[in-house]
Amino acid sequence: MITQDQLKELQSRKDALKMYLDVDNKKIQVEEEELRTHVPDFWLDQKAAEAQMKKIKQLRFWIEGCAEVEHAVDEVATGFDFVKEGLVEEAELDTLYATAIDMVEKLELRNMLRQEEDKMDAILKINSGAGGTESQDWASMLMRMYLRWCERHGYKTSIVHMVDGDEAGIKSVSFSITGDFAYGYLKSENGVHRLVRVSPYNAQGKRMTSFASVFVTPLIDDTIEITIDPARLSWDTFRSGGAGGQNVNKVESGVRARYQYKDPYTGEEEEILVENTETRDQPKNRENALRNLKSILYNKELEHRREEQAKVEAGKKKIEWGSQIRSYVFDDRRVKDHRTGHQTSDVGGVMDGDIDAFIKAFLMEGDDNV
Repeated sequence: MITQDQLKELQSRKDALKMYLDVDNKKIQVEEEELRTHVPDFWLDQKAAEAQMKKIKQLRFWIEGCAEVEHAVDEVATGFDFVKEGLVEEAELDTLYATAIDMVEKLELRNMLRQEEDKMDAILKINSGAGGTESQDWASMLMRMYLRWCERHGYKTSIVHMVDGDEAGIKSVSFSITGDFAYGYLKSENGVHRLVRVSPYNAQGKRMTSFASVFVTPLIDDTIEITIDPARLSWDTFRSGGAGGQNVNKVESGVRARYQYKDPYTGEEEEILVENTETRDQPKNRENALRNLKSILYNKELEHRREEQAKVEAGKKKIEWGSQIRSYVFDDRRVKDHRTGHQTSDVGGVMDGDIDAFIKAFLMEGDDNV
């Protein structure tokens, strides 16, 4: 059974959330924003109207979330009194408490996602490291892990481009993830993921180490202006791969965008390649590739801002692309995040998409991670 101190702490967290989120002011904001939707020509500008409705939805999320938390905490307080009178079982009270704690933590976690890009959809790319079949198999295992995580949370996914491995697994894959705060949650996964296991591809049954890199970028929408210089952009087309027979794509629907990017801050130049084979419609693939290119350019701007912030706040630790962030040691039954120290022995659960605890540990450290 929970203690009086646990109940007091739960009530304090609820009160702190309500005050920090300024719920009373958000209620006033909702009324004001809803009035703007009542004008006769509101839906004439579809994009502006949708943006306005999204703004209202976000405000309502916080208001309704706080109301649900308040109700759950009140249920615990009432149950606590009823247990003393024998009207509620201790097990029932513990269940109410567990539910309330879960709701509080979820709202606290969502409150961590305050950057403009956090609420966006995401593009997640996985590249296998050196090591041939073993690392390519590891890349495919990571792909499954993230797809299962998306499935658990109701996110929609779509494979943008994938290159199969020579014998098994994949060399690389990019897929889009659509849903509220997809980037905000998955930005925790940027970096190198290390696998240690007895390899099924090694005849001697030796313990092997493999690496795969994960790169997550916000998938920007039409409300964000990113300028692409047409003079620096060129296109290639190619046939999308298939399983053979009727599934072979006989037209060049796959597209590859080559963009000669010049960093506006350093003057350095690089070629950015974006491939898209999502559909059998070349114009649609071209449109998707452009959107993905804009997302990459947007992410480069974000990286610059973070670097500038890191210079000012020199005492904060900074995650560099290419750093090893997490180790998955199969035979020791251990997955450990090297940034937060969080670890678990439930290797099977993690590989089945249960990575929320790692995401939470990362986000709870706040700005130290960005």
